[in-house]
Amino acid sequence: MYTKNNDQSASLFREIEEGIFVLRKENESNDSQMVTQEIKQNFIQFHFCDKGAVTFVFHSGNYSMLLKEMESLLLYNPKEILPLQVRLAPGTTLFSIFITIGRFHSLFLGESGIIDFLSPMRQHEKYYTLVGISPQLFIILHQIRTMHLPASLYSLYLRAKIYELLSLYFNKGQETETEACPFLSSEENVQKIRQAKELLLRHMTSPPSLQELSEEVGLPLKKLKSGFKQIYGESVYGFLFDYKMELARKWLTTEQYNVNELSLKLGYSMPSHFIAAFKKKFGTTPKKYVLTKNTR
Repeated sequence: MYTKNNDQSASLFREIEEGIFVLRKENESNDSQMVTQEIKQNFIQFHFCDKGAVTFVFHSGNYSMLLKEMESLLLYNPKEILPLQVRLAPGTTLFSIFITIGRFHSLFLGESGIIDFLSPMRQHEKYYTLVGISPQLFIILHQIRTMHLPASLYSLYLRAKIYELLSLYFNKGQETETEACPFLSSEENVQKIRQAKELLLRHMTSPPSLQELSEEVGLPLKKLKSGFKQIYGESVYGFLFDYKMELARKWLTTEQYNVNELSLKLGYSMPSHFIAAFKKKFGTTPKKYVLTKNTR
C-alpha cells in the first residue's frame, strides 16, 4: 500500500501488522479538511465516523457519498482501485481500517455463511454497505482514541481492538446485546444520552450535577447513569475527566497556554489540582510532558 497524504496525516496512517493498516484523523479546525490516501485494489475498507460528517469522493469528483455521524461504511471492489479521497467537516473524527482480502479470509475462515461477500458466488463482485455504529462499536472507537500507553504497548493494544471491532461489526448476534440492555434499543433514549454528553461538555468548567443533567434531558437518574456507561464505556464524570485531560494534552502541545491558564480554561480552581489530575491520567506532570514532546 502506498502512503500519500495531502493533509500531513501520514503519521496517523500506519501498518499494525502484515496486511492490516489503519488511518486515524480528527479535524479540530473550523474548516473542512481533505485527506487522500492511495489504496491498492486488493484491500477491503472499513470507515467509522463517530462524530461529524465525512464526504467520500470517487471518480475524480464525479460521485460522492456522505457518511454521517455514528455511521460506518464498508467498501470493496475487486475490479477497481478505490483510492481514499475524503472531506472531513469541522469537528469530525474518522477511523478507517484497510485489510487485504487474503488477510481478511484468513481471519474469517469458515464464516462465509455470516459474511455474505465472502461466499464463492460473490467473491468477484463489488460490495459496499452503510450501517449505523452500535453503542458497542462506539465504545471501542472511543477507547482507541483515548487510551494512552507506551508506543510498544499501544501497538499491541491497537491490534487487539481492531480484532474486537471487526468481530463485533460482523456479529449477527447483536440482537442479544440489546436484549441484555433493552434501554439501548430505544433510539429516543440513546439520543437523550448523547444530549446529556453534549450538555456536559458544553459546561465542562462548571458541570451540572447528575440530578440536573437527568432533569434537563428527561431521563430518570438511574437510566442516565447506566445508559451513559453502556454507550460511552465510562461513568458521566469519568468521561468528562478523560475529555478534559485530552484537551489539556492537545492544548499543551498546540497552544501557547501555561499551566495557570489551562487550569482556568478546564475549570480547576487551583493549578495544583489540574497538575494532580494530569499526572493521574498520564503518569507525568504537564511540564515534563511538554519537555518530553519538545525533545523528540
